[in-house]
Amino acid sequence: MKIMVHDYGGYSFPIQLSRALSQRGHEVRHVFSKSVLSPQGSLQRKEGDPDHLSFEGISLSAVIEKQSYLKRRQQEIEYGRLLVEEVKRWKPDVVLSGNTPLDTQKLLLKQCHATETKFIFWIQDLYGVAVDRILRKKIPVIGSLIGRYYVNLERSLLRKSKEIVLITEDFKQQMKDWKVQEENLHVIENWAPLEDLPLRSKRNEWSIEHGLHESKCIVYSGTLGMKHNPSLLLDLAVRFKERSDVKVVVVSEGAGADWLKQQKEKLGLQNLLILGFQPFDQVANVLGTADLLVAVLEPDAGAFSVPSKVLTYHCAGKPMLLSVPRTNLAAKIVTRQESGKVVEPFEADEFVKQAELLISNDVTLKKMGINARAYAEEAFDITRITDKFESVIG
Repeated sequence: MKIMVHDYGGYSFPIQLSRALSQRGHEVRHVFSKSVLSPQGSLQRKEGDPDHLSFEGISLSAVIEKQSYLKRRQQEIEYGRLLVEEVKRWKPDVVLSGNTPLDTQKLLLKQCHATETKFIFWIQDLYGVAVDRILRKKIPVIGSLIGRYYVNLERSLLRKSKEIVLITEDFKQQMKDWKVQEENLHVIENWAPLEDLPLRSKRNEWSIEHGLHESKCIVYSGTLGMKHNPSLLLDLAVRFKERSDVKVVVVSEGAGADWLKQQKEKLGLQNLLILGFQPFDQVANVLGTADLLVAVLEPDAGAFSVPSKVLTYHCAGKPMLLSVPRTNLAAKIVTRQESGKVVEPFEADEFVKQAELLISNDVTLKKMGINARAYAEEAFDITRITDKFESVIG
């Protein structure tokens, strides 16, 4: 079967899925955006890959402008048109599309319907819900109109999709409210590729290069966008300013990272390091450098997003501190597995307090880290995961 896996962001776990599907004899093309600013996986063939696995990156003339809604929409439509051309050229039997803006997804779904290609909507985030909530706050009148448009668009696309993969049971209520047919829904939780994220010691080439191998490091790694709260990371740096042995390390790019750079200079925070996205082959070293890994998510975002970085953190065998709603799947996993601590997003003081308590308790950190890796080894079985996707693909 010819399967096109479209992952707009180019993340590591869909790449692993494409590779696993190809190893089962399917002809797989993994398509992604070269113009979106995100922590991407290794998007190329490697030794031992079947001949029928290929990667195709789609480039625009400029990086996606996330802070300009009009420009961003134009770029996402342009990307969608290029994606449609790729579908026409390659002629897949099935398209599995995730992490995809709705204006792009609309064009892709239309093309699949025109050629009777099976279309599977892989929901990582509820984009329409996210846009609606964010824009209603930022530009109340116009924002509510735009938000309503995207909610209606998302609902329409889901109703037209042949099958739908949800990453959490929590999304099912929204599907019910939108009257999406229940028999089309399949819940397959996200994962992280264990084989690409081996355990690394604190002292490694990356930590030595950045002078972090002898410091206690609180690390945030991944996207830092509208649904995150970079001020919490700033609070950590301010609280540990007088402790020369503690560093707050942020590995990210974009508006949130730029804001942190400005605040660092303004407040003279030498203990705050802000580094850009690192090559994928260094991610294990980055996470190995951490004594404590942190993830943040705004209160409203908990209803439409599950931070996949938390799953990557589990692979690293490191303890976590989350500022996310306790009802979010990521929070439930960390609480259940005792792999870290969870604080509600509005509890900024408690977040910093827990960081202080954890960073000073090596015994607790070690226990949480062991629990984290044990969960990853149990839950991230790519054979079992691929079985589930194959049953959806048919």
